Amino acid sequence: MNVFSIEIDPREIKLLEMNARYMTHEEFNRLVENVRRDGQLTSTPFLCKEPDGTYLCLSGNHRTMAAIEVGLEKICCLATDEPLTQDQKVAIQLSHNAISGQDDPATLKLLYESILDTEMKKYSGLDDKTLELLEQFSAVSISEANLTFQTLSIVFLPDELETAQKVIGEALERAKSSDSIYLARFKEYDDWLDAQETVSSAYNVHNVATAIDLILRVFSRNLAQCAEAWEDSDDDKRWVPIESVIGRSKIPVGSAKIVRKALDKMLGRQEVTGENLFQGLEYMAADYLAGE
Repeated sequence: MNVFSIEIDPREIKLLEMNARYMTHEEFNRLVENVRRDGQLTSTPFLCKEPDGTYLCLSGNHRTMAAIEVGLEKICCLATDEPLTQDQKVAIQLSHNAISGQDDPATLKLLYESILDTEMKKYSGLDDKTLELLEQFSAVSISEANLTFQTLSIVFLPDELETAQKVIGEALERAKSSDSIYLARFKEYDDWLDAQETVSSAYNVHNVATAIDLILRVFSRNLAQCAEAWEDSDDDKRWVPIESVIGRSKIPVGSAKIVRKALDKMLGRQEVTGENLFQGLEYMAADYLAGE
């Protein structure tokens, strides 16, 4: 095999779509810090030249990603320009997996089984003991270092946090009583982003947490509109949130005392129970309607 040394921008190197070698997030961070400290790669990735002139990284994918993370403009690599079959590429990949990290057994199994050429299977360097272990795996696992992810932090002010925690808490409580899991379509996610953008623009705010707090406040002020969901229902046994009837608004202390006194009187006469205080409001509303 014709092998030569080249210097190349790591951002121009194509990475493997399926890589049996993985690193934990912590291991990859250590690799990045080592590259940043050294100012270069101390071990050399191995590339193969593709028909379109680009270079594919067969060994050293994580070192290449670390170089990109650090911002190295050029890295030194070994490369071959000989045409390689897919079996040869996979076999070289497996045989070169000697840097720090671990093999994802399920991915390793898939890659090994994808090699059709018997000689290339031997070239991969996997021994009988490793192959016996691979028989234990039947599904593809997800490796931490092969995932592309970002962390999003939302910072709430104290009053915003209280509102958000209340709503999220209610959602979690409702979820506990459900045996089903529902996934929202991308359209619903887009609708949420649209709502966030609308509120942000209307109130001229740029903080995501503040925008979420405003959305929750708008929702609270318009809870009564949820009545549209049950007003035409013929199911009298159906339960609906009382907020959709009277909203989540507060009432004056004097009014609250009058309502409370009437409900306590109904409780004393056993006309309603503590679990069904809403019936007291129903009776009062029925009497009022009867007097029309």
